[in-house]
Amino acid sequence: MFLSTKPSAKTELLPEPPPFRGWVLDQSHLNIMLLCTAGFVTLLIGVLLAWFMGLPDIRSAGDYHPQVATLILDRNNRPIDSIAKEFRMVIPYAEMPPLLPKAFVAAEDSRYWEHAGLDGWSIFRAAFNNLRSGRKSQGGSTITQQVTRALLLSKEKSYQRKIAEAILSYRLERMLSKEDILYIYLNEIYLGEGAYGVEAAARTYFGKKASQLTLAEISLLAGLPQSPSNYSPIRQPEAARTRQRYVLNRMAEDGIINDEAARAAFEQGLQLTGDWRKSINGYFALYVRQQLLSRYSEADLYQKGLTVATTIEGGLQQAAAQAILDGVGKVAQRHQGQPSPQGALIALDTASGRIRAMIGGADFNENQYNRSLQANRQPGSAFKPLLYAAALEQGISPGTVLVDAPISVPSGAGKVWHPRNFKNEYQGSLTLTEALVRSSNVVAVRLLQQTGLERVIRHAQKMGITAPLQADLTLALGTSPVSILEMTAAYTAFANQGMYHAPVGITRVSDQDGRVTPWPQAAGQRVLSEATATWINTVLAQVVQRGTGKNAAGIPGASGKTGTTDNYVDAWFIGSASDLTAGVWIGHDRNTSLGEGETGGHAAAPVWKNFMQQTRQ
Repeated sequence: MFLSTKPSAKTELLPEPPPFRGWVLDQSHLNIMLLCTAGFVTLLIGVLLAWFMGLPDIRSAGDYHPQVATLILDRNNRPIDSIAKEFRMVIPYAEMPPLLPKAFVAAEDSRYWEHAGLDGWSIFRAAFNNLRSGRKSQGGSTITQQVTRALLLSKEKSYQRKIAEAILSYRLERMLSKEDILYIYLNEIYLGEGAYGVEAAARTYFGKKASQLTLAEISLLAGLPQSPSNYSPIRQPEAARTRQRYVLNRMAEDGIINDEAARAAFEQGLQLTGDWRKSINGYFALYVRQQLLSRYSEADLYQKGLTVATTIEGGLQQAAAQAILDGVGKVAQRHQGQPSPQGALIALDTASGRIRAMIGGADFNENQYNRSLQANRQPGSAFKPLLYAAALEQGISPGTVLVDAPISVPSGAGKVWHPRNFKNEYQGSLTLTEALVRSSNVVAVRLLQQTGLERVIRHAQKMGITAPLQADLTLALGTSPVSILEMTAAYTAFANQGMYHAPVGITRVSDQDGRVTPWPQAAGQRVLSEATATWINTVLAQVVQRGTGKNAAGIPGASGKTGTTDNYVDAWFIGSASDLTAGVWIGHDRNTSLGEGETGGHAAAPVWKNFMQQTRQ
């Protein structure tokens, strides 16, 4: 045979028994014969008894409708996640590559096409080898028995269940064709890493459809049913290769392939995708799930095999995850001994509001709380562009000059509020342009007084802010918590000539029958005049060039604004460049300080720049 059936000592999983030397009729063999005879008699009696027992309805196997995963695709139709209790995608037998079912039959049940559901020779051979080795090293179940066990019986281990399994397997063969049973088996079998069935396994291990698998990939999958965890190519690559060699040998011995094809398949390298259903796409998948639940039931998501096309961009998602990881790592390095902070990043297509990247935390596997959606945080000075836009829309001129000097404001109950600039620095009289570039707090308060609280609140709501905004003058300094997604979406209007699109992450949903349902997206709304939007965006470009956002400079066409809250609790940067608008937040979940000097310009702006640089590589 072309490949040695003797693996090296390094990769050997189970020692091979000594070669069979022929029968010698001694007491041990008589015991085996007596045991087999007794087993046959017991089975025969059990069959007669069980025939009249209440058994599961065998017809259910002919109407095979398993739970099928909802598959989430990125905008380029690549799978990025799934919604499933069992990740399964049913594929018709006719769409499987011809070698795929043959490989599984060769590995699991070589006499499948000859037996009638039970293979007496396999049972006897397994019993003999198990008795000789003193342990259960082989099983005698056919593919039909495995299908029966999976669909019709409980997982309990008992003689009664084994008898029922034998009866039902025989009856199943009378009702369904061999191809039908194999179709069920190949869609039902667990193949490790959370994948059920060959289609799900092909996507999990190789990032492709089952119909696109090569012989090398097929033979690797066909080796998994015996022990998916022990033969996982991701976790146990050497063991997986040993098992792959066994499958290729069996296929060659059965004449399915020739020796040359088997050898070429074994020597071919395998490109594994890893587990694409975890880590960077997890936050977005949870968002998609919540969106789907507004139109579908939870049972639909777990059972109906929906395919959800989304707006997410795989490369941008990777860039966002890396930028957040780098950013929180640098803050942690600067303040060793303190807990590592969290971060979130949202990137939207400026012209449409479609979500291109969503990262809700530093590590989804550690914490699934989506800070880009669920965490309303104080935006600090990042709120000021919305205030300035409302003022201009009310007719206040961009050339208006306001005094940048200490101010005292009555705050009720006889108290007085003294808003202050960062580092208590004041510049005297400033135009609105200079005040926004320098992020003057006292000018923002004076401008809010002049514009009116209710007008600013209504205008912020018009720009997509749904979080409640407190009706007092501290609003000018961004003290009302809002979500990163809403704030980033509002900024798209500045770079999109005053047009706002509500953010959306889904474009269409398809069912198993190919019916496509477009996902609704609200039409764009004009929330600012083109003149106001252009002025704000121009000033925000100066913020990057010579203001608080200088650490974001270097990206062509960049504009944006920083935000920092008291005691350095929250650090923000939201800005646009080219066709993207992205928002970054860095902070602690428990509202503790990031550390002295961790402003939006110092902690968040570099993350935004890092992300934007990666998107242009």
